[in-house]
Amino acid sequence: MALTRRNMIKGAAIAAPASLAAPGIARAQEPIRWRFQTYAGTALGEQVTKPIIDYINNAANGELEIELFYADQIVPTGELFQALQRGTIDGVHSDDDSMASPTPLRVFGGYFPFATKHILDVPVLFNQYGLAEIWDEEYAKVGVKWLSAAGQDPCNFNTKREITSVDDLDGLKLYTFPTAGRFLSRFGVVPVNIPYEDAEVAVQTGELDGMAWSGITEDYTVGWADVTDYFLTNNISGAWIGSFFVNQERWADLPDHLKQLVMAAIEAGHTYRNQWYWGGEARLRAQGEKLELRTVPAEEWAEVETAAKEFWEEIAQEGEVHERIVGIFREYNEVINQAGPPYTNG
Repeated sequence: MALTRRNMIKGAAIAAPASLAAPGIARAQEPIRWRFQTYAGTALGEQVTKPIIDYINNAANGELEIELFYADQIVPTGELFQALQRGTIDGVHSDDDSMASPTPLRVFGGYFPFATKHILDVPVLFNQYGLAEIWDEEYAKVGVKWLSAAGQDPCNFNTKREITSVDDLDGLKLYTFPTAGRFLSRFGVVPVNIPYEDAEVAVQTGELDGMAWSGITEDYTVGWADVTDYFLTNNISGAWIGSFFVNQERWADLPDHLKQLVMAAIEAGHTYRNQWYWGGEARLRAQGEKLELRTVPAEEWAEVETAAKEFWEEIAQEGEVHERIVGIFREYNEVINQAGPPYTNG
C-alpha cells in the first residue's frame, strides 16, 4: 500500500491512545498531610494563624493539606517545642517563650521588655539587623526549621483594678508571658501561669486581676474586655515577637514549590496581621466602650524603662548568643531614638 498522507494521519490517530494511556489511568498522588498547632485560642487564632493555613490549603492544589489546632488542643503550649521536635506536630505558630524553646532565644520571644516600639520593628530587626540568621542557626542545632518571624500587638495591661502609677502594679496577679512576668515581678506583679483558655474564668473567680498579655485588639477579640474594666495605655513592649516553625524532617521532605507556597502564605499572613492589629489598636482605644483607658505619666513610666535596660544587662550576661541579641536591640534602639517620631513614642 502506498504511504499516503491520509494513511499517516490514520496510523497516528490509532497509535496515540496507546501512548497516552498510562497517564490517563495513573492514580493521583496522596496529599502530604500536616498537623499544625498555634499558641492562640480559637477566637484569636481565626485572625493570626487560620488565614495562613487557609491560604496554603486553597492554593496547594491538593498536594498539601494542613489541619489546624488551637491553643492546647494537641499538647499544652509549653510542650509545643518538644511535640514539634519529635514529630507529634508538624508545624507551630508561637513565640519562643511560651513554647519553652530549649535555646538561648527563649527569653527574647514573646515580649522582651522595651525591645520594640511598634509592630514593624520586628521584621526590621529580623531582616535588616540580623536576627533572622541567629534564629535560623539556633533552631537548626536542635532539629527544628525556623521559617519566619513577625510582630503583633504591644504588651499592655487590662485589669479589674485601676493602674495610674507604677506602685499600682504591686500585688497584681496577672496572666503573662514567662519573661514578661520575670521582669514585672520587680514591681511586685505576681505572674500566674494557667492555660490560655482558662484566663477569662480566672479573672471572674478572682484568681487573676487581669492580663499583661496583649494590646486592646486581643482583649476585645478573645473576651477579656468583658471581664476586666481598665486598659493601661503604657506598655512594656511595643510588639510581640512570634515565629512559624516546622519539623526539620517534614520540611526537608517538602517539594520546593510547596516550600515556596508555605513561605508566600506566611508573608501574606504577616501583612494581614500588621493592618489588623495596627488598625484595631487605634479604633478600640478611640471607640471601644468596654474598657476605660488609664495612663501612668511618662516621667513615672520612665522608671519601668530604666529597669528594662538593667534587665537587658542581666540577660546579656547569660551567654554569647544573649549578648549578641541584646547588642542588636541596643543598636536598633539607638537608631530609632535618634530618628524620633514616628519611630519612637515621644
